[in-house]
Amino acid sequence: MQPSNRVGIILLIIVVAAASGLVGAYIGGSMVTANLNAQPTEQMIPTPTVDTSETPIVNTSISINSSEIDTVITRVVEEIEPAVVTVVGTIPGTQTFFGRTADSQVSGSGFIISEDGYIVTNNHVIEDASALYVVLSDGTELEAEIVSRDIYADLAVLKVEGAMPAVAPLGSSEDLKPGETVIAIGSPLGTFRNSVTVGVVSATGRTLDTGEGYNMENLIQTDAAINSGNSGGPLVNLAGEVIGVNAVVVRGSSSSSASAEGLGFAIPSDTVTLISNQIIEKGYFARPYLGVGVQNINTSIAERYNLPVEWGGYVTEVISGSPAAEAGLRVNDIITRLGDFSITEDTTYLNALFLCQPGEEVEVEFYRGSQMMSVTITLAETTAQ
Repeated sequence: MQPSNRVGIILLIIVVAAASGLVGAYIGGSMVTANLNAQPTEQMIPTPTVDTSETPIVNTSISINSSEIDTVITRVVEEIEPAVVTVVGTIPGTQTFFGRTADSQVSGSGFIISEDGYIVTNNHVIEDASALYVVLSDGTELEAEIVSRDIYADLAVLKVEGAMPAVAPLGSSEDLKPGETVIAIGSPLGTFRNSVTVGVVSATGRTLDTGEGYNMENLIQTDAAINSGNSGGPLVNLAGEVIGVNAVVVRGSSSSSASAEGLGFAIPSDTVTLISNQIIEKGYFARPYLGVGVQNINTSIAERYNLPVEWGGYVTEVISGSPAAEAGLRVNDIITRLGDFSITEDTTYLNALFLCQPGEEVEVEFYRGSQMMSVTITLAETTAQ
């Protein structure tokens, strides 16, 4: 090939390559520009980040609508309030050296549990009262009579005649949990009829020493405000069921100058149902009866008198004709067990006895001097009034 022809071919190749580069650059730039202009955000592939506001699996916050809770409370109060009554009693005056004192009036709360006019309240509300009447939510006054009561559970059932404005349903207290919202309704100070307070279940299964030789057990603790006059009124859940009877408020300790607020206690509804049903059906609530008078023994008493046990029931009296007398129990014996229930720091003699049933045959374990003995006794029945 001639040198001139070779130079021409080389120049042609260079021109074609340059032209191709220019065309490619133009087309590529146009495509890039088109792609950049055609990238709407809706069509972009999302990055693998977690949006907690739209991912319920990782959202652990609790959403509370206070208006809904307020509406539920209002509805429950509207349903239960007509069944709540104020209980008023007269305590007769007494004869003193300076003459007879005037009669006094006591008051508390209660609630209707039957269309037949049966009303539940605390025993301490009506104790020693010679005349009773109840005030309905509309102000109507009705004379009331005591059907029966159980002093150990601090419960009483009253009966009135007439049409009942409403009935408060008794629910189950077995599954109550701390933190549940509850409503207390009653007549504090006997003046502010059917006042409403709201709180929570602070705890369940509480025990309080009555100072009368036995403990009130399985109580519901609540911070719903309970004042004098609230006793006997209902403690209600958000389902509109009575789950307790307000009974005790603790302000402080006799051994301490410290005061406390928000320590209210209620008798659980399961206990109320058991006792009130039996009173309505039989006219009384039966408790087991052994027939002894007992002084509780604790560790300090046992140490002081060099007794053979740390906890027990020291027999101070054996009632003639009772199951205890027939079984040969004597004064000065120390009872340590009734059936399956031992007397301990948390279980007094009476509490152990009340875990048994009337008519039940139980083995009674006791000490006579330093000798441990046992005897089988069939418990009798008492109304415990």
